[in-house]
Amino acid sequence: MPGLLANYSRQRNPPLAEVRHIPGSDGPWVVGHTFQFIASPLEFARRQLAEYGAVSRTRFLFERTLSLISADANEFVLLDRAGNFSAYRGWEPTLGQLFPRGLMLRDGDDHRYQRRLMQPAFRKEALAGYLARMNPRIAGAICGWMQKRELAFYPAVKRLTLEIACDVFLDVELPNEIDRVGEAFFDLVEASNAVNRIPVIGRKYERGLAGRRYLARLIEQRIAPRREGVGTDLLSQLCRAQDENGLRYSDAEIVDHLIFLMMAAHDTTTSALATIAYALAKHEDWQTRLRGMSNAFAQRALMHEDLARLEEIDWVLRESLRLYPPLTVILRRTVRECEFGGVRLPADVPVMVYPIATQRMAEYWTDPDRFDPERFSPARSEQRRHPFAWTPFGGGAHMCLGLHFAEMQVKAVLVQLLHAARLSVPANYHAPFQLAPLVRPSDGLPLTLAAAP
Repeated sequence: MPGLLANYSRQRNPPLAEVRHIPGSDGPWVVGHTFQFIASPLEFARRQLAEYGAVSRTRFLFERTLSLISADANEFVLLDRAGNFSAYRGWEPTLGQLFPRGLMLRDGDDHRYQRRLMQPAFRKEALAGYLARMNPRIAGAICGWMQKRELAFYPAVKRLTLEIACDVFLDVELPNEIDRVGEAFFDLVEASNAVNRIPVIGRKYERGLAGRRYLARLIEQRIAPRREGVGTDLLSQLCRAQDENGLRYSDAEIVDHLIFLMMAAHDTTTSALATIAYALAKHEDWQTRLRGMSNAFAQRALMHEDLARLEEIDWVLRESLRLYPPLTVILRRTVRECEFGGVRLPADVPVMVYPIATQRMAEYWTDPDRFDPERFSPARSEQRRHPFAWTPFGGGAHMCLGLHFAEMQVKAVLVQLLHAARLSVPANYHAPFQLAPLVRPSDGLPLTLAAAP
């Protein structure tokens, strides 16, 4: 993601002499490659790769940045066996004020400790409880969708995932506030892509900060009663979580973690569901296959024990995330000089890796721009050509903690939706996807819904 105008003065912009040996350019005066990237991270990465190779020098506004584009680069940066990179210092310029001290913005022992304390909230028994809470809301939403012949799917499913997040994470009904919560999360995510972050002038960024303040107040007032309660929602579990010495999260840590987790669960799951719905509407053969799998269940709602039986749904999910990973790039910053691919990477330089590009490289994938879920079947297993060719959930120590929650939620919605509806779009329709800051269809993804055959 591009850096931010207000924060650049706090960053050490590496002199050209330090990175001159790396192929690339500073791009247009002042703006660098910022707007090229925002327009399409995929096309930007492909141009960089074609012109300069797997390691190149770029610039976003005043910050020189290194683009590393290959599965080997993903492994080198995300696995980070030598401790060359900081996740906190990579994300802080972009997300530091919006999602301060979220799990993604922590390093080393602090990250490991915070993650270990949080893990019980994402174990099997906790996930099964979350699923039981989701299913009635999913059923109610789809019933409402079926009363309309035409549906803007993205805002509809975004509303559903928001309601699920408020229930599963906070155990609250917010009939009078649900729209405000949704606006706050939308403003937070959009602010992460703001170029101008000067207060007053940078209205997009200021709206994001206001959204965070609102969400923090909403969570803070609910913490004290949950400390000694027995609730099964995520907030209650974070309030009761403790280490072997009896130490617990502070109120501030709970706020920071929950805002970040709710954003990730809400926005990234919405993105995944939209890309899957679009793929199934365009590929009716796969929609029919998955509907047959869903109809094999005696009940219409997904049970936790059914998750292992959804093999072909899993292929479609993985293929959709391959083509459109919700987070198109992952940021780090070098903490020491290191070398990759024979190129010296200076210390204290931002680094970007590109799942959106490596997941569409012919080196790893057959006909990479084509929707082909069977590439994930046991017979083909193209993802095994390189362990870091498919990285929509990141990798290494910062692998997404909530990935099983996200997959479960997507599958729960799909099973009920395919039971109820046949999804279609005009034959000549191609969804216009915005790829930054998160993948989403810019037209809302208009779908036609008919009763399932």
